Amino acid sequence: MYLLLFCLWLILNGSVTLEIVLFGAAITAAVGLLSYALFGYTPKKDLRFLRRIPLFAAYLCVLVFEIVRSNVVMIRLIWRRHRKVQKNLVVFDTDLKTRFGRFLLANSITLTPGTITVRVEENRFTVHCMSRDMIDGINDGALVKLIRKMEA
Repeated sequence: MYLLLFCLWLILNGSVTLEIVLFGAAITAAVGLLSYALFGYTPKKDLRFLRRIPLFAAYLCVLVFEIVRSNVVMIRLIWRRHRKVQKNLVVFDTDLKTRFGRFLLANSITLTPGTITVRVEENRFTVHCMSRDMIDGINDGALVKLIRKMEA
């Protein structure tokens, strides 16, 4: 975290002089120590976070792909001549362990067009979707697999 804060300090300063580097080193060390003391951060947690960055990048790529795919499905629903939209309220259980994992999944579902997470109770999700095709396989899809890897 110290290196991240120090790089942010240098970027936001706009110039690099000896005074700015020394002052930035002192300030970021103080902020880093304060955050370690107040929020329970440890270097071990920082390393675990850094190892998860590639997983999070992959997650974002899959999320963007799912958003585009849902947009195509919604365009097909809108442009159909006989608009037989079958609105569904789907309830499913997931095996995600952490609150952050469930939070990430619920918001990812809501970000995709045509689906809204209505309720999350522990491991049970209630999702409203415009088409059953949009929600099929959500519990064992790529997004959930990546969230499980991030939880480990």
